[in-house]
Amino acid sequence: MKLLALECSATAASAALCQEDKVVGEYFLSTGQTHSQTLLPMAEQLLATSGETLAGLDCLAVTTGPGSFTGLRIGIAAIKGMALGAGKPCVGVSTLEALAWNLRGFEGVATAVMDARCGQVYGALFALEEGGVSRLTPDAALTIDQLGELAGETQKPVFLVGDGALLCYNTLSEKLPGLRLAQPHLRLQRAASVGALALEKFRAGQAVDCGLLTPSYLRLPQAERELKKKQQEVSQP
Repeated sequence: MKLLALECSATAASAALCQEDKVVGEYFLSTGQTHSQTLLPMAEQLLATSGETLAGLDCLAVTTGPGSFTGLRIGIAAIKGMALGAGKPCVGVSTLEALAWNLRGFEGVATAVMDARCGQVYGALFALEEGGVSRLTPDAALTIDQLGELAGETQKPVFLVGDGALLCYNTLSEKLPGLRLAQPHLRLQRAASVGALALEKFRAGQAVDCGLLTPSYLRLPQAERELKKKQQEVSQP
């Protein structure tokens, strides 16, 4: 069982080749370059270096959100293009759930969080126990205080992971003394974790045709939010 996983939902971009429970290889970049410049070259180089081809894969995987609207579209479009050409099934996974998989082997609760800006974060909580990860709350757009209320309900150690982890830690650490910050090398989105999660979903029969992959934004793009606000202002007497 082999798959290629891509991740570019935020600032960093990565590609990973996974075989069963082993990461054969992973490329990771967080250089500020646009994902349209880096993602496909990383995937192509990874396959070439490992001696693998798309035809030899069983599945392709990608994060479908939440995250940067542009980044999600780039990742999904790249996977759809490769899957369509090679005739391969796809697995789309939650960005937040894949972040929690960075902390497999920990014991406690993973609070996966991404900076959504405009005073909000994307967040969800996951139980970490016996080397596994299980969901506790749905992915949602929240204020940091709302996220803190969810994290404060558990009596177990709470680990913040994701590109919004430091922001939330600085805001909530005094209110939640047991709050812990994942180490930098575990904190950001990684294609290897996307691949590990996707393998589990593939085995559970959750692979789909590439045409069914769609992004999960959790909230409207800023342009649509501003348009709705203006429409409401105009409609008010």
